[in-house]
Amino acid sequence: MSVFDKKVGVIGLGYIGLPTALSLAANGVDVTGVDIKEETVASLRAGKVTFKEDGLDGLFAAAVAKKMTFSTEYPVADIYVVTMPTPYDEMTKKVDASFIVRAVDSVLDVMPKGAVVVVESTVSPGTIDEHVRPLFARHGFTLGADAHLAHAPERIIPGNMLYELEHNARTVGADEPEIAELIRELYGTFCKGEIVTTDIRTAEMTKIVENTFRSINIAYANELAKLCRVKGMDVQEVIRIANKHPRVNILSPGPGVGGHCISVDPWFLVGDFGSLAELTFAAVSVNASMPEFVLERISGIKEKYGIKDNSRVGLYGLTYKEDVDDIRESPTLQLLDCMKHHLASGVKVYDPFVKDDVCDGQMHDFDEFVNAVDLVVILVGHTEIKQRMSALEGKTVFDTRNVCPFAQEKL
Repeated sequence: MSVFDKKVGVIGLGYIGLPTALSLAANGVDVTGVDIKEETVASLRAGKVTFKEDGLDGLFAAAVAKKMTFSTEYPVADIYVVTMPTPYDEMTKKVDASFIVRAVDSVLDVMPKGAVVVVESTVSPGTIDEHVRPLFARHGFTLGADAHLAHAPERIIPGNMLYELEHNARTVGADEPEIAELIRELYGTFCKGEIVTTDIRTAEMTKIVENTFRSINIAYANELAKLCRVKGMDVQEVIRIANKHPRVNILSPGPGVGGHCISVDPWFLVGDFGSLAELTFAAVSVNASMPEFVLERISGIKEKYGIKDNSRVGLYGLTYKEDVDDIRESPTLQLLDCMKHHLASGVKVYDPFVKDDVCDGQMHDFDEFVNAVDLVVILVGHTEIKQRMSALEGKTVFDTRNVCPFAQEKL
């Protein structure tokens, strides 16, 4: 039987689940998108996507024109794709699998015999064995006989989701080769990248390794920024010249690491492996320290330029990266949290992509924001600020993203 003859339920319609569900449906798969948030389902049923992403509206239209439906109820289906969030426990640094467990529990309440559960959520190696497998027996299923399990970790980033969803390589981990092939066929309906099959634990580990590798690279750039600052050197110039070596590719430093992948996933290794993950721990610690470092720089810059009133300091950018509306683990929000602990809040904050108030001092008009402050701290390099850089002339500019050619202060 072809995947086009199967019913698919995508559980969770957030940043990962919605584009995945729409991509499957737009390519002819019979999909029901499920979310427990009634407002999310109501919005989608009304024809409105729930977050901004280039091309998402067009993909949505193509999906609903075929077999896409939305529900708060878990459907009877042949394949369930679970795309729930996986935060980490602040104390232990281990993955918090509670969202996945609740979703799979609900799936198993309605799942027919012979169906497949695919966990897309990023988890640490062994999470599915420890937290997901036991659920099947509790619901009367025998894995490999009347139920099947797979893991296909997502590999997309906000701002370029649809391209990466279509073109990035994928990994499918499964106990049984025939199930791995079935899920490879499912993702192959829209994915043009190579789809590799392996076992579940290897699939879990490879996703964590990918994001940890990137975290370590970012940490090196961030540490360089601190070292160069001590010796009065321009870290961007150092990196520019060093990168002329054919085997060197140092990234740019920044005010911190945000999003739900690079800032979170490496901690899973620290939580699970302890001192064996020594390098990983050092890297994530450096990245986590950057908002505090930026706060120290702001304090020094205020003193240097005679800016005494904190309300004359403006933070540009609230999202975790440029040209998206995603504020998960935002370095700016981390910085604001540091400010509260240092009794130094009261700054102005502005981001063109964040329409709702998410913090104190938030403004919603660029010109009003610029006119209200003397010091502009660029924390996100949105296209808007690059195109309107002339508005910052005459201001003191602290550029943490290396986008302002006349900034007096850089990271």
